Order: sequence, then structure tokens, then C-alpha cells
Amino acid sequence: MQRCLHLAELGAGCVAPNPMVGAILVHQGRIIGEGYHRQYGEPHAEVNCINSVLEEDLPLISQSTLYVSLEPCSHFGKTPPCADLIIDMKIPEVVIACRDIYSEVNGLGIKKLIHSGVIVVEGVLEKEARELNKRFFTFHRLQRPYVILKWAQSSDHFIAGPERSVVKISNEYANRLVHKWRSEEASLLVGTHTALYDNPALTTRLWTGSDPVRLVIDKELMLPASLQLFDRKVKTFVFNYVNNETNEMLSYIQLNREEDMLEQIMKVLYLKKIISILVEGGAGLLGSFFKAGLWDEARVITNKDLTIGNGTEAPQLRNAVLFHTAHLLNDEVSYYLRGGK
Repeated sequence: MQRCLHLAELGAGCVAPNPMVGAILVHQGRIIGEGYHRQYGEPHAEVNCINSVLEEDLPLISQSTLYVSLEPCSHFGKTPPCADLIIDMKIPEVVIACRDIYSEVNGLGIKKLIHSGVIVVEGVLEKEARELNKRFFTFHRLQRPYVILKWAQSSDHFIAGPERSVVKISNEYANRLVHKWRSEEASLLVGTHTALYDNPALTTRLWTGSDPVRLVIDKELMLPASLQLFDRKVKTFVFNYVNNETNEMLSYIQLNREEDMLEQIMKVLYLKKIISILVEGGAGLLGSFFKAGLWDEARVITNKDLTIGNGTEAPQLRNAVLFHTAHLLNDEVSYYLRGGK
């Protein structure tokens, strides 16, 4: 099952809104096939696993055990049900890490297998499997994206200089790490001031992988069209109170002034099946997520050698539990989980 989880992780950033899934087929202690869900809309892990079996090993499939990190699907979506394939291939036993929380599966795949005489074992490395797909489980359980807050700060806890002047805080290794983070999420969000003063591209140009959907808050549509966010090279949503216009690469989504902005954004992203969001600033926007308790992780890069002295203060961590720290030269990278979850 550990091998299944390792395989599943190879699909990070490519399979959303589907979960990451890995599968291996074992005959008398020998792996005869393995696969993972590679791309959204393409064959699932079980299909790729079975298709990888060499011709001389095909007769062994009906005598093997299939290990899979998530319950096989039981419904027709982009692809046929994997539970049906397992039954058709006469695989006698299936070992599953955890059930699929998606309403159209959620135990139905297991039920179909058992009804067809397949031996099913559940709960092997269940905690690790749920952690791997925390975005997927949060999305379906809470009906909102998995929210990660990120910022870089000086040793004295400033994210910008006086009058929002831009200060280079993180080093090139930390910058590359941030682009890796971007490649793993479905969307990125910035506020009006960050878009205006930093003019970010919000792409993964320093890392391999797809660019996430770019999100920007521009309540009164005052941002200039010359910003990189509006170059139409990456799908971009502009949340505002003025205009509602859908285009292929640049869409304007109108929000209600009388309703909570963040709740409306979360609802829109849920309906658009965007399962995760990396919030990259600014300080006010990050603070509003903390205040609302609307976050799951926070990642903070601190330049231990840099002091700014005055400027825009970093957000205040609220109800946060530190679970990991790493160092990239003079940058300290701290990972937090929201407490009380």
C-alpha cells in the first residue's frame, strides 16, 4: 500500500478535481502490474495498473490481489467504473486504503465488489491515504476548496517596506519551492494591492507542471489592463462588484456587495470544481482568511538575515499548529495547520 501511495503522488497537480490514486497488482509476493491516475479525464489507476501487466503474466491476474489507495469508482464519469473492470478481470481480492467520500461512490464500489464475490479488505494505511488526498476530502466534506495561506516575511515580520515598497525577501531556492507549491494547487489568489504593486505573473515558470487558475480580487475594477494577470496566457477569474462576463481565458465574476466576499468566492470555486487554493497575499486578504477561520494550512518563509524595520506587517497567525520546519540557506520555511480541526 505504501507503494500505491508513492505512485498516487505522481499525479499531483494533474488530476484535480479527481483524487490522486495508485494501484498495484500482486501475485504470490511479486508485483505484476502497477499504475496511477496520471491526468484528469484519462484512465484511472486500476486501468493503468492492469494495462501494465506483461503478456506472459496476463493469466495471473485472476489469481492476484489488487492494492489500491482509494475505493474503486462505481459510476460512469469521464471513464467507466473501475469496480466493473475488477469484476470482469476476475480479480479475487482487493485491498483498499480508504473509502471515496464522493457521493456517487462512498461505499458503492466496495458494495459492488463484495456482491460479485470479491474479497475486500479496508483501512490499510487509511490515515496516510486521507492525508495524501486532503484537498479532495476537504472539498467534498466542507464543500469548499482546501485553503493554503502563504507569505514571505523578514526576520522582524514585515512583508513589504514603507508605502508598500517591494522588498526582495526570499532567496532563489525558496522562490523555486513556491513555484513547486503552485504546480500542486488548482488555483492561486491575490488581492488588489498585491496585483497592483507586485504585478505578479502567478505561473509555475520556475517548476515543471501546469499553471493553476489565477484568481484576483478587484472589487471596483480599478486594476490596469497592463498587469501580467490580464495577459490571457493562463485562465484567470476576476472577482468584483461591477461586471459579470465569461471568456475563455479571462472572466469577470460579479459578487454581491451585501454578502460576505470570501464565502461567495468559496462557493463559486466549489461550483467550478476547483478543489484547492493557494492564497499569496496581500496582508489584508490573508488576515481576512485567518479572521474567518477559513484556512487549512499556512506556509511562511522567513528570511532570518533580513530586517525591514517599517512597512507592511506580516499577518498574525491565529489558531495555528506548527508541524514542520525546513531551511533553505537563510530562509526558514514553516508549515502550519489550523488548530481545532
